[in-house]
Amino acid sequence: MTAASPPQVLRAPLVVEFPFTRSLGPVQSAFLTGLRERVVLGVRTGDGRVMVPPVEYDPVTAEEIRELVEVAPAGTVTTWAWNGDPRPQQPLATPFAWVLVRLDGADTAILHALDAPGPDAVRTGMRVRIRWAADRTGAITDIACFEPEPEPEPEPEDGDAEAGGARASGAATPHDGAFADPVTGIVAEARLDYTYSPGRAQTAYINALAERRTVGERCPSCHKVYVPPRGACPTCGVATTDRVEVGPAGTVTTYCIVNIKARNLDIEVPYVYAHIALDGADLALHGRIGGIPYDQVRMGLRVEPVWTDGGRYPDHYRPTGEPDADYDAYKELI
Repeated sequence: MTAASPPQVLRAPLVVEFPFTRSLGPVQSAFLTGLRERVVLGVRTGDGRVMVPPVEYDPVTAEEIRELVEVAPAGTVTTWAWNGDPRPQQPLATPFAWVLVRLDGADTAILHALDAPGPDAVRTGMRVRIRWAADRTGAITDIACFEPEPEPEPEPEDGDAEAGGARASGAATPHDGAFADPVTGIVAEARLDYTYSPGRAQTAYINALAERRTVGERCPSCHKVYVPPRGACPTCGVATTDRVEVGPAGTVTTYCIVNIKARNLDIEVPYVYAHIALDGADLALHGRIGGIPYDQVRMGLRVEPVWTDGGRYPDHYRPTGEPDADYDAYKELI
């Protein structure tokens, strides 16, 4: 007799994105606009330190900072780490070093990429300079990366330094932060790509959903049924292996009305998202409520899942038509 093989644990690529629009105050606006113009600005704190990138409030006194200064586009590596396998949307497509660079005139370091042929070419204390992006828009990516600084050339006989005090002397020089067409806002593209595995317990849960069943797991100690299952009881800390089918109907324990439309989500606003305690479960899951005006959704409403053809999970939950559940029946699940 051949033993049955255990079910395969699911794995899938997952992308978490949260792009949002941020307005800039005068300090960050000057910093990013300066990068567009190939000027690096910092701020001088109350104790005289120069911080690059700049901050808006003194980290020691919490007082507002407005004294802008210009620093040099070259500096010294204070620490580094080699990145041999760059990910999409990182500064360079070829292996590079992440470096902290203290620019000349600054007292703090800025994090960015260093274009180097290999880890043997990188060291703490090495001199580097900014490689500017060809197309600059007023963003940190206007610094394409850092690159090793070549050996210094002899100074001109007439002593005429390059324009800009910070560039010539390595000291921070005052700057008014005024630029034409300043950058006043940015879109921050927060994104995380990774491979997700739900584990044994949630793999069984997901596979059951594909059969239009909701399966949780019961703790052998406190006997609570968790849906979705976690593989262990969060209260007792013991493994949960006893599977229990719950629902399909349940009770709305609490809810919120969504008024802002999410990108790539084809649902008209306003709509309701709720916590739903399925019959037989001791943990509420969340789901969208449909089939009823949003302003008629209420705590205690009895609901059931609605499945779409080929769907692997309920599309939404709708009222069952039963009387509302008594508050005492679900108050512990809010």
